Amino acid sequence: MHPINSWIEIPPQADFPLYNIPFGILRRPDGSFRAATAIGRQVVDLLALHELGHLHIAGLDRQMLANAVLNPLIQAGKPVAQALRATLMQLFDVSNTVPSLREKTAAFLVPVEKAEMVLPLDIRNYTDFYSSKEHATNVGSMFRDPDKALLPNWKHLPVGYHGRASSIVVDKTPIRRPWGQILPKDATHPIFGPSQALDFELEMAFVVGTSNPLGTPVAVERAEEHIWGLMLFNDWSARDIQQWEYVPLGPFLGKSFASTVSPWIITLDALEPFRCAGPMQDPQVLPHLRSEGSRTFDIALEAWIQPQGSTPTRICQSNFNYLYWNMSQQLAHHTSNGCNLQVGDLCASGTISGTEPGSYGSMLELAWRGTKPLRLPDGQSRTFLEDGDTLSLQAYCQKDGLRLGFGTASGTLLPALNQPA
Repeated sequence: MHPINSWIEIPPQADFPLYNIPFGILRRPDGSFRAATAIGRQVVDLLALHELGHLHIAGLDRQMLANAVLNPLIQAGKPVAQALRATLMQLFDVSNTVPSLREKTAAFLVPVEKAEMVLPLDIRNYTDFYSSKEHATNVGSMFRDPDKALLPNWKHLPVGYHGRASSIVVDKTPIRRPWGQILPKDATHPIFGPSQALDFELEMAFVVGTSNPLGTPVAVERAEEHIWGLMLFNDWSARDIQQWEYVPLGPFLGKSFASTVSPWIITLDALEPFRCAGPMQDPQVLPHLRSEGSRTFDIALEAWIQPQGSTPTRICQSNFNYLYWNMSQQLAHHTSNGCNLQVGDLCASGTISGTEPGSYGSMLELAWRGTKPLRLPDGQSRTFLEDGDTLSLQAYCQKDGLRLGFGTASGTLLPALNQPA
C-alpha cells in the first residue's frame, strides 16, 4: 500500500505525491541553503523541520541539511535517506494530526512558485553514455551506411565518453548559443561562428551514491547499491560543431558548453513499483556485463518546445525502458577497468529514442538532419532550435493509481555573444 493522502494539498497528476519524496536544495531569501523535498505544490525545508524537532534519524545530522549540496546526505548512505523518506511520509500523512506540526507550516513550507531551487550536487565527474539502440541506429544511418549504422563494438559494451561537469546547470538556467568551428556544406575549410544546429538530447542521469576504491570494479549485480537516484538530463548539443570535431576522439566543444538537469533527485526506492525489464540483448554480452531480471524502470519521457511569444508544444514522447544498456551495465562497465566513481558523480544515459518518429529524443532525428522540418501549431517550423525557444523535458511514472514525476529540465536559448576577441 503506497501512502498517497497527505494533509498538504496534492493536485491531481502532481509530480510530487506523498509517496515520491524527491530531494533537492532550496536557497532561502537570506542566501542560506537547505536540503528540501517537495509534496504537492509545496517545497519542504528539511533543516527547518529538523530544528522543530521532527527528524530524529540515526546517522542524520544538522549539517547534512544545512549544506549547499546533497553530497553529505548522500555520503551518509542509503539507510539514512530511506529512514528520512519514511519519516517524511509519516509526518505528512493525512492521519498525522500532531498540532505542533500543522500549526508551524510557515516555518518549513514554501510554495513551489516562490522556491528557488539550485543545482543539488557537487558534480566532480560526468559521463555520458550512448545507450539507445534506436538513437544510435538513426544517427549512424544519417552519417554512415544505413546497413552499418551501429559500429562493431556497440552491442558488446555501453559506449560512453567523459563530459564536462562544470557546465552542468539546473532547470530554468538560460543557455547561450555557442561559437565553434563549423565546416559549411560543400566547403573544404572550416569557419568560426555561432552554431546553426543547436539541439537538445532527451536523457536521464543517475547519481552515484557510493564510491568504489581505485582499482576495484563493481559487479553488475551490485551496481544498484552504488546508485542513489535519477534526474532528468538535457545534453545540449551543437551538431555542426560536433560533426566537424568528433573524429577521431568524439564530442568536445559541441557538448561542453551546457547540460541541464532537473532540481530534484528521485530515489530508487520511490521508483521500485515501476521496475521492469529492458530490451533483449543479442548477441549475448560478456559475462561481466550480463544483467538478469528487472533492471530498469518504466519512466515516460517528453520534450516540449515553446517559441518566444508562443505556447508550448510537445514534440516527442519516449521511455527510459527503451534503453538497450541499463544503468547497472553502465556502472559495471564504467568501473570494469578499476575506475573509481565518487559520490555525486553523474552518469547520463545518452539520447533516449524509440522506434517511431514521434519518440525520437533529439531535433536531429525529429527533423531528420534538417530534411523533414518539424511543424508547430502556430505555423512555425523547426529543423533545430532557434534563439528564444524554451526547451523543457518532463518525466513521470504511472501504475495502479500511483503517479510520480521528476519536475522539469528546461532552458531558454539566448543569442550568441558577439565574436570573441
